[in-house]
Amino acid sequence: MSRKVNPAATALRWIGKRRPHLQESERVVVDQLSQPERRALTTQLHDQDDGSTFGQRLADRVATFGGSWKFIMIFGGLLLGWTVLNTELLGKTAFDPYPYVFLNLVLSMIAALQAPVIMMSQNRQSTRDRRAAENDYAVNLKAEIEIMALHEKFDTLRAERIVELLEHQQAQIDQLQALLQRRPAAD
Repeated sequence: MSRKVNPAATALRWIGKRRPHLQESERVVVDQLSQPERRALTTQLHDQDDGSTFGQRLADRVATFGGSWKFIMIFGGLLLGWTVLNTELLGKTAFDPYPYVFLNLVLSMIAALQAPVIMMSQNRQSTRDRRAAENDYAVNLKAEIEIMALHEKFDTLRAERIVELLEHQQAQIDQLQALLQRRPAAD
């Protein structure tokens, strides 16, 4: 069954805006509703490529690892090993004795590099969250429009059925009146 619909009419009827004034997610919904075949909007939205670069994917992995218990355990073990090595095992010949100046320098450099990488990953996550919210909005908008269309169809069917019932009732009344007219008058 072909149901090709004009996207401009769909936009104006269901969303109340002219097509040029639609947001991108609204335009996606209108275009999908205007197609002859019905397809799930969620599969179309999730199939979109996020287009991330190698550096962005690496930042995501670094941020994921840097915010894990595994990283905390490994890093804590390395710090403990460093302090034990430079305090207890090497004693007076330690390459980084007690105030651990070199360790502080290394930790500062790691923090200086890790902070922007984590911020890049957080920015990408907020972009993904925004895209997910737009997708949710599009799916909800399509569902709302489909429900309104179903209500219209049911209202139309109900009105047609009422007209049919009234016509059928009128025909029965006409038949009863005809029967009453043919019946001999009782004294």
